[in-house]
Amino acid sequence: MKRVAIRLHLEEGWTYRRIMEHLGIPDRHRLKVWMKKYKLQGEFGLMDKRGNREEYIDQDRYMHAVETRKQLLKKCLQIWMQEVCSSNTKSSRKPRKSTT
Repeated sequence: MKRVAIRLHLEEGWTYRRIMEHLGIPDRHRLKVWMKKYKLQGEFGLMDKRGNREEYIDQDRYMHAVETRKQLLKKCLQIWMQEVCSSNTKSSRKPRKSTT
């Protein structure tokens, strides 16, 4: 329901009042809190973190670290491939010594 409310407000331009009536939300403040969390944290801010807060934070940090490592490895692979291709073209251009 949170994601629907956020989408209706941001993408469709619905007012809080219209969203409250449509979704049966009794408290306008609740919509404001959801919107604030979404603007600050994105989809992660809309997750129910009661009782598992540290787990979600740790999981988010872990995923960020994995993504960072992935990008670093991609860059290393690109550099390595360029060096391999470069050394292959240089070695194939060297004149061969005659064995007479």
